[in-house]
Amino acid sequence: MKKQVTVAKKPLFIVLISVHGLIRGHDLELGRDADTGGQTKYVVELARALGEHQDVEKVVLLTRRVIDPLISVDYAQVLEPLSNKAGIVRIECGEEKYLRKEMLWDSLENFSDNVLTFLQSQPRLPDVIHSHYADAGYVGSLLSHQLGIPLVHTGHSLGRNKRQQLLASGIKRSEIESTYHISRRIEAEETTLGSAERVITSTQQEIEQQYGLYDFYQPERMRVVPPGTDLAQFFPPLGDEKKSPIAMVLKRYLSEPNKPMILALSRPDPKKNLVALIEAYGECPALQDAANLVIVAGNRYDITEMGDVAKAVLTDILLAIDKYDLYGKVAYPKHHQQGEVAELYRLAAASHGVFANPALTEPFGLTLIEAAACGLPIVATEDGGPIDIIRNCQNGHLINPLDKAAMAATLLQTLSDRTAWRRLASNGIAGVRHFYSWSAHVASYLVVLQPLVEKTEPIARMVLKRRAGVFREQALFASLDQNLIGDTAALVPFLQTMHAHRKAIIFGIATGRSLDDALSTLKRNNIPQPDVLITGQGTQIHYAPNLTEDTTWARHIDHLWNRQAVRDCLKDVPGLTLQPRGNQSVFKLSYFVDPAVTHVNEIRQLLLRNEQAVNVIFSFGQFLDVLPLRASKGLALRWCAGQFGFPLEKTLVAGVTGADADMLRGNTLGVVVDNRHLDELADLANIEKIYFSKQPHAAGILEAMTHYNFFADARPESAA
Repeated sequence: MKKQVTVAKKPLFIVLISVHGLIRGHDLELGRDADTGGQTKYVVELARALGEHQDVEKVVLLTRRVIDPLISVDYAQVLEPLSNKAGIVRIECGEEKYLRKEMLWDSLENFSDNVLTFLQSQPRLPDVIHSHYADAGYVGSLLSHQLGIPLVHTGHSLGRNKRQQLLASGIKRSEIESTYHISRRIEAEETTLGSAERVITSTQQEIEQQYGLYDFYQPERMRVVPPGTDLAQFFPPLGDEKKSPIAMVLKRYLSEPNKPMILALSRPDPKKNLVALIEAYGECPALQDAANLVIVAGNRYDITEMGDVAKAVLTDILLAIDKYDLYGKVAYPKHHQQGEVAELYRLAAASHGVFANPALTEPFGLTLIEAAACGLPIVATEDGGPIDIIRNCQNGHLINPLDKAAMAATLLQTLSDRTAWRRLASNGIAGVRHFYSWSAHVASYLVVLQPLVEKTEPIARMVLKRRAGVFREQALFASLDQNLIGDTAALVPFLQTMHAHRKAIIFGIATGRSLDDALSTLKRNNIPQPDVLITGQGTQIHYAPNLTEDTTWARHIDHLWNRQAVRDCLKDVPGLTLQPRGNQSVFKLSYFVDPAVTHVNEIRQLLLRNEQAVNVIFSFGQFLDVLPLRASKGLALRWCAGQFGFPLEKTLVAGVTGADADMLRGNTLGVVVDNRHLDELADLANIEKIYFSKQPHAAGILEAMTHYNFFADARPESAA
């Protein structure tokens, strides 16, 4: 019998490309500007970690050479060793001075040609090119085609998501194009996705919710490889934590500083849901007896001088602490150094505490991994990356971030069972080493690369076909109650239809519910997060995938709004009762109204006589909402149309009650879904573009889709 010969794996020559920002092997200037964030740290640490692996022959990190008297001469150095097998090579890329990434697009071909010359001068060509971000992806695509080398790509962030965030901040589309060249970036991302043989992401959610919006979305080419954690920085307590400067800072706030610590650490962002954590703690005396709460929400000097979003969150944190009289039980330090973050984790672990992440959504959750590496059990949101982390590490519990009672109960349970606490802490330390250390990251990374080099894994080529236009040109907006929800059997085919056309259509929900209530309702009914979520009868707008709030809309509707004056005006009106506190908001006063006692038109007249220019909304036969004059579901919908650029003539709007009336009127394609409150929309019966369905709930929306032949110009994804 012929003897089988085993061929040893050839060590890999890997080229990493990260064009923009300031990259060097020491003292990274993280946070200097928008181009010097986590990506610069990641690529340097990846190059260094790869250089330590026995299956890697050589690693070269290619970046832009910068010669500028305003920055360090380090960035003009052509060669910078990182280790025996890894180094940084800086390549000329157009203008020499330091430029923000949006100004580099016209120089990328120049950079690519210079990289090509460099690679051809090497003893051998690399086995793999790994590009980082859209600009490097474009360069990597050119080089891959020219050299026949497999391209691997990591996006770090994506242009379609970035554009939605910029629109939410109030920047006009024309300004976004001139400042950020966002269409060029998206086109580069499409080119890269069409060329890359593998795309590496941090989570499965990133694949589905962010890359899924791209034409050249190829999920079979995508692999989840979570980023590594520096275990030299994040490690279990050593016993001297209570002597650290940050420990002294916390003592100033706490009456019993030796209690276990519930630690929450994030930027001051509404999506991080820190106020809900304080409320959960404040409403649970047993939890207050068991532990202190430490809230680290960035650094602050004067809250009144901070940005609107941070100012609002920090103010709400202080008000919640005051409301529940939590002084002596809650620490909320004004300042901390980056190097003190690991000390905070170790302090909490040494106290037998817990790390809490109550975010509404958490794309990955790097802080959870850092906390776990320090031996701190975690209690985290069930939305996003924490699912993977807790499944891998078995070091904590998932919570519904909208259920404060359950959040408090889970925290108390984690703190109370000391045997289980030790098991969770130990599991976290071991789990991070196994799944999330740099050595684990490199091992998983090389498993992805090796088949490409050895050509042992077939690459399924898709037919690369683009849809016309940069923006999705159709939209569907629906209300929630007695429309989308109410018939589970009808909801399933509706959601299947929307999923099949998700690349061609913007899906929006407009509801009178609050944001938390709406998210909870979506979760209970298994409705995916929409592209646009309009809540509070049109007073708040949030955009997917990260629930980015449109703060410009909030400033826009604040015009002439005097909430207290409205409340004073209505306080003695018979038949009018304030709804519970949870149904109220800054821009919405909500009442129960008895139409037999007080007619809605009388309330409108009373407000006008008292010079209150407001919008009065009557719905479901018993609810009355008073909003700013510029706020309503219909006005919010039209604001979104202006932001996203979809035409109203191609927008299907489904409503059931009086609150939906101004969404249905105008140039939209309207459908009044059959329900028991049709009398509130009776005035719309003779309008040509408003269809009254014969079926209720989601079945009525599907009926309207057929009536309008809504998807005539859009093919489902399976047909693409």
